[in-house]
Amino acid sequence: MLTEKDYEKIRQELDNCRRPMFFFDDDPDGLCSFLLFYRYVKEGKGVVVKSSPELKPMFLKTVEDYKPDKIFILDKPMVNPDFIEKIDVPIIWVDHHEIKENTGTKYFNSRDNGFGEPTSCICYRVVKQDLWIAMCGSVGDWYLPDFKKEFSENYPDLLLNKIKKPEKALYETKLGEIIRIFSFILKGKTSEVMKCVKILTRIKDPYELLEGKTAQAAFIIKRYKKIEENYNKLLDDAIKSKNKSKILLFTYSNKMSFTGDLSNELLYRFPKKLTIVAREKDGEMKCSLRASKNISVSKIVEKALLNVNGYGGGHEHACGACIKKEDFSKFVENIKKEI
Repeated sequence: MLTEKDYEKIRQELDNCRRPMFFFDDDPDGLCSFLLFYRYVKEGKGVVVKSSPELKPMFLKTVEDYKPDKIFILDKPMVNPDFIEKIDVPIIWVDHHEIKENTGTKYFNSRDNGFGEPTSCICYRVVKQDLWIAMCGSVGDWYLPDFKKEFSENYPDLLLNKIKKPEKALYETKLGEIIRIFSFILKGKTSEVMKCVKILTRIKDPYELLEGKTAQAAFIIKRYKKIEENYNKLLDDAIKSKNKSKILLFTYSNKMSFTGDLSNELLYRFPKKLTIVAREKDGEMKCSLRASKNISVSKIVEKALLNVNGYGGGHEHACGACIKKEDFSKFVENIKKEI
């Protein structure tokens, strides 16, 4: 876990920059981490990193065009060394995935004994504002932080303090609705995503968003509802694919990636199964894998990747993987053997 001294160091980095650039992951935790930092400094440029767990050299042109005086990398488990090497301004990397050594950055990671609280938790402890955004990021990453009680006292209609499991907070509360909005607006074209993200930097409170009180909030809700229709159709198909196997496998082809959202909800609905959701794109199967606490999906994935053309990794009970289409059946068979 990080210390108060670590939080102070990150805060000083934020306080001492005039033109920051923020790279963040395309999930609620990454988005909320960006919102927390941006709303604190009230300036800079956000860049969502989609479709890959790695921040790649392709983003060097974006850096060159903006000319930041400092770069913050939020909730990305991997950064290509070539990207770091060619950046001539300070890089502050804040994360909670597997710890990286000798990164060449100012690196802060909350992981300890196999667990690290979500990046949005770290960011909240740094900026000490926008509690509702911090809760969205934390619960969106299946984690109930120690400031949950404070949140429930301030927003009892969004989350009751008696709820003790993150999955219940995610799928059975008004807070969960906001998190789904955050997740779904990250789908689709980057230009459309960033238009919604820009609006979120100006939303005053959760009720403005939930109730569509302003024209800006209504714009986000309209886009969210359109994407939700697509998701619900896929969810219905995924539920129908359930059988007596210990594995719930669902594959699909779609312009938008819902693998993480689908695998999370399927795990919530069928907690005894190991869930694999795979999206076919460009000759690859992009997968999200989930399992309950009695199964270490990260170890299973590590073994299943042997002699398979692909890569993957993540948390103990939530992983991602990218497998060449021709090797996908072998990957699934390897998982079945491990199960």
